[in-house]
Amino acid sequence: MPIGRISNLSKASWRLHYFCLFLALGSFVWGSGQSLIIPHVAVYNVGVLASVLVHPGFKETLGSPDAPVNGLITGVYYIGTWLSYIFLAHPAADRLGRRYAALVGMLVMSVGQGLQASAVGPGALAMVMSGRIIAGMGTGIVSTSVPLYQSEIAPPKHRGRFVVMNHVGFVAGLATGFWVGYAMTFWNNAHGQLVGWRFSLGLSLIPAVLFLVGIPFMYDSPRWLVEHGHNEIAMKTLQYYRDGYYSPDEVLTELDEIERSVASFKASGLTWISLFTDASLFARLWRSALLQFMGQMCGATAMKYYLPALLKALGLSPRLALLAGGIESTLKIGCTLVDMLIIDKVGRRITLTAGAAVMAVAMLINGALPQIYPGNINRVADFACVVFVFIYSFGYSMGFGSAAWVYGSEIFPTAIRARGLSFAASGGAVASVAVSHIWPVGIATIGSKIYFFFMAINLVCVPIIWLLYPETKGRSLEDMDVLFGGSPTVSMENLLDSDSERYIDPVPPPKGTTPNSGGVAGRRDSDEISIAGAEQYSL
Repeated sequence: MPIGRISNLSKASWRLHYFCLFLALGSFVWGSGQSLIIPHVAVYNVGVLASVLVHPGFKETLGSPDAPVNGLITGVYYIGTWLSYIFLAHPAADRLGRRYAALVGMLVMSVGQGLQASAVGPGALAMVMSGRIIAGMGTGIVSTSVPLYQSEIAPPKHRGRFVVMNHVGFVAGLATGFWVGYAMTFWNNAHGQLVGWRFSLGLSLIPAVLFLVGIPFMYDSPRWLVEHGHNEIAMKTLQYYRDGYYSPDEVLTELDEIERSVASFKASGLTWISLFTDASLFARLWRSALLQFMGQMCGATAMKYYLPALLKALGLSPRLALLAGGIESTLKIGCTLVDMLIIDKVGRRITLTAGAAVMAVAMLINGALPQIYPGNINRVADFACVVFVFIYSFGYSMGFGSAAWVYGSEIFPTAIRARGLSFAASGGAVASVAVSHIWPVGIATIGSKIYFFFMAINLVCVPIIWLLYPETKGRSLEDMDVLFGGSPTVSMENLLDSDSERYIDPVPPPKGTTPNSGGVAGRRDSDEISIAGAEQYSL
């Protein structure tokens, strides 16, 4: 019996928000470790690395590395992610499932972090390099399995919101890493000089452990379950995620659509090799890979790793530079939350192109002002440069930082979604390696003129995205075949009035860690309906 009228985001909303935010903890580690190294858990690593690179104890342990070596320390991490994207991430996500792939990736990341934090003696540089590569491999697994997971459990109308939570975790980790680095500057006695940077890196293990403990209590992706023949378990899981959001009939419609899509792909005889041979699938692969490549070549890697050094060059002390980096990264959280709220309303293309335009303007200002006022002779100009670094971060958070992962996680068929996203993400890893070498050498040789190079990259991105990337907002994952030229089937969102009020019956959650078989009685059959005249993109 109906229990009353509800809005599109009510009962199931808290579940989806909770699970997707928890998954973002993986990115937190990634980001914090690179300000240290990991997306929530992963991002802590990114933010920490920026502070570790300028820490006196770190430089002393590694023999005062110069700019090329610092670039190598940064770059080898992305070699690890590239290797993972090509060889590890997709087998893990397909064979273990999205959640256990994320668990394995976090374990690998933690080993890499521990190896870096324990680097000592003549082999310290080798230990850091090895740890960076290993952490990068773990990051590659986590950074693909988490957005896949989020994308596959989210409803079409709000999928962008839930996948952007992954980037919320990343920037939160990035900010945490910067703040930890800033705090370490006050631990400036002999002991602090010796172990402060190790303590910073080791802190990422705390959110990593929380992630490892919590992930087994989550539920498998219903699409992965259908792909592996567990249709009844998939139905119970889908009921759990849609309770209060869809009616029981709508849940069955969505499940029927997933089953038809999976069965159709299997019957087609297509395999992962078809990503390179089938026109429809290759159209998705090159778009997603190019988007990831542009997302790093726009200069984001350089900004997040070298912001403290940049601010120091503008006349700020190392401590104040790290403080500014912490403030900038904290503001990114707010920018990403705004993107989370608007991406499903304005669409992926608008956020991507607007973000690239904003970043181009910021790069122009940061390149031009130091040329007009060399040698930090004008404090107003220096301050303006810092402000436009913040504006750049706003553009990145609203565009490539989140939307590139949303787009890549939603356009591939279920059977090859993990492999498609992994291959595409390797494009971003390649660009990150390139930028990690271009930036420090460019700053050392041509100074602020290097910003003009990245300005040009961002300007070129605008027409490419607008002309070549179809809009995906509001479409079900199974609808992407229609958009890119595959077998058209009608999605539940196209059959139902998305703004209508819905009446539902309460659906009990699955029991235990894995939902038991069984489910709504009276599974009904529905005919496949072709969509005539659908716009297709199969370049």
